[in-house]
Amino acid sequence: MAVESAKGRPRVPLRDWARYRFDRTLARSTGTLMGWLVITCLAVVVPVSLLLVWTDPGSPTSLSERLIAAWRISAETLRLGAATGTPLRLVLSAVLGLVALLCVSTLVGVITTGLAERMAELSRGRSTVLEHGHVLVLGWSDQVTTVVGELVAARAPRRPRAIVLLADRDKAEMEEVLAARGAPTARARIICRSGPASDPDVLALVSPRSASTVVVLPSAEPTADAEVLRILLALRAVLGEDTDGPPVLAAVRDDRYRAPARLAAGPRGTVLETETVTARLIAQCVGRPGLSLVLRDLLDFAGDEFHLADTTAFHHGPFGQTLLSHPNSCVVGLLTPEGRTLLNPPTDTVVRPGSRLIVLARDDVSTRVEDCGHLVDASAIVAARPDPADPSRLLLLGWNRRAPLVLDQLRSTAHPGSVVDVVADSAVPGPREPEGGEPAGPDVRFRSAPLSRPETLLGLDLDPYDAVVVLGPDRGDGPGHPDDWTLVTLLAVRLLEQRTGRETRVVTELVDDRNRPLAPVNSGSDVIVSGMLIGLLTAQIAQNRHLAPVFEELFSAEGNNVCLRPAGAYIHPGAESAFAGVVAAARDRGECAIGYRRHDVVRTGPGDHGIRLNPPKSERRVWHAEDQVVVVATDRHHLPTVAAGPDESATAVSPQAH
Repeated sequence: MAVESAKGRPRVPLRDWARYRFDRTLARSTGTLMGWLVITCLAVVVPVSLLLVWTDPGSPTSLSERLIAAWRISAETLRLGAATGTPLRLVLSAVLGLVALLCVSTLVGVITTGLAERMAELSRGRSTVLEHGHVLVLGWSDQVTTVVGELVAARAPRRPRAIVLLADRDKAEMEEVLAARGAPTARARIICRSGPASDPDVLALVSPRSASTVVVLPSAEPTADAEVLRILLALRAVLGEDTDGPPVLAAVRDDRYRAPARLAAGPRGTVLETETVTARLIAQCVGRPGLSLVLRDLLDFAGDEFHLADTTAFHHGPFGQTLLSHPNSCVVGLLTPEGRTLLNPPTDTVVRPGSRLIVLARDDVSTRVEDCGHLVDASAIVAARPDPADPSRLLLLGWNRRAPLVLDQLRSTAHPGSVVDVVADSAVPGPREPEGGEPAGPDVRFRSAPLSRPETLLGLDLDPYDAVVVLGPDRGDGPGHPDDWTLVTLLAVRLLEQRTGRETRVVTELVDDRNRPLAPVNSGSDVIVSGMLIGLLTAQIAQNRHLAPVFEELFSAEGNNVCLRPAGAYIHPGAESAFAGVVAAARDRGECAIGYRRHDVVRTGPGDHGIRLNPPKSERRVWHAEDQVVVVATDRHHLPTVAAGPDESATAVSPQAH
């Protein structure tokens, strides 16, 4: 049925017209809504009550008595009272029932509204956190899932009871991302709160004073470092000037913010410079194939990690004695009573009372002391001899904000006579001029070429190069994900290898760890997932802030680093020896051996790629010349004194004609 207007307007269906009138009535006021509810109830209850009375064989015969019976049924149904008698008594009973119904309905409405508002507040993540000894993570970045996942994966008693995450994102969205990335929630509570961490009032809701550690992560925004500084200042405002507050670990990207961040973090603060750490990792991997896999295993809580061990059994003795006195852990340094970290100190360094050993172990129980000297076979040890320092020729493809830092690191680690050819899409600045007294660094030569075109990549001649470094663009520099260009470039390099039949060692950086299995590289290459490694490093220092100087030195261009050396430099090829013999040979060279890499499982082995860190000193095997020993050692070389400028290098790198 439709309704037609008198002026010939289009017909409107009766159902739509009734719904429209009903919606207009409801939109007027709450009283109108209540009136409609009363009318609807009476329209249903009264006719049904009359029908029940008239169809009941035992109902009264007179009309008045039947109406009274119908009233009683309606009143009981609507909870209006069931009194009978005079009209005044009926009216008073109805009024009393209406008042009771109004009060009960109001109470139910208030409770329902309050619960709904509270649930909405909880879903927004603005409620107070009353935890003690929790790890507080402030900010959201690519590393947050790695940091949270590693903290949860830590072994007891190092695992925190709760991890509280405060970021200016939706609470449900944060929980969904953490769950999608596989952060286990059964081993520790993960509590997400939403709000700006730079607001002291919001920051106070997550109980920073009672936290065991506070971690501040930079976002991917251009103003991330400034936001980290504001968060540290807000934390300072909440905690006050109390030096007994929780340790603070903050990460910044730009070196210019490192000093202000240290001041804002206070005396118990540690500041990581993520861009410099990433550049150091890339530069170190150039000359040490497989290093990225070793560092990933070293930083992962799933394997062995650094611990602090007691030195009572070695007081006033030489440090070298400790290297063969731990059957299930590897000693790498000392923490002095003054808090100074000595990584791979000279073997004659005296272990003073109050010092602690820095050891690589599975857990604290594995650091027991037992002499392993009887496991050393001196006849299998190779006499120490100096390593050759051959120059290398490197090709760097691509340019981003970390590229100048990578070149600076190569300046400090390159062998004499080394050359670095840089090919980028657009013009790049020339090499930084060495400061007074600073070595000039390798010969750096630049060329601009359209690397986004496949024919340019396929026209490169890789034969003269010992290694290729591939750096993807920064976020926002172009369409698509930064890893897209990197994967295309790696694919082109792989095609060139197949064309020439010669494998080229590649060092590349990826942003997303999920793209690492997609990287088309050979077994001698290193794929650095910078965000994941920075997250692993952050989690390690968050668990033990005394390890910050250890990793600072390991990732620096100077001092002691993690190196992979040929096993033939320690044990005669083909000889059978326990790992204790490798430790003794490394000790004679001024190094600390912490593991090895087997050559026969690098290509076809399991996910560990043949790497074994912290093997028992009693583990015996036949050593081959192609095996590698993982050591903590210095890797210093004299540096070249010639640096070419951009103009001089215009023809240094020439892709083949295409």
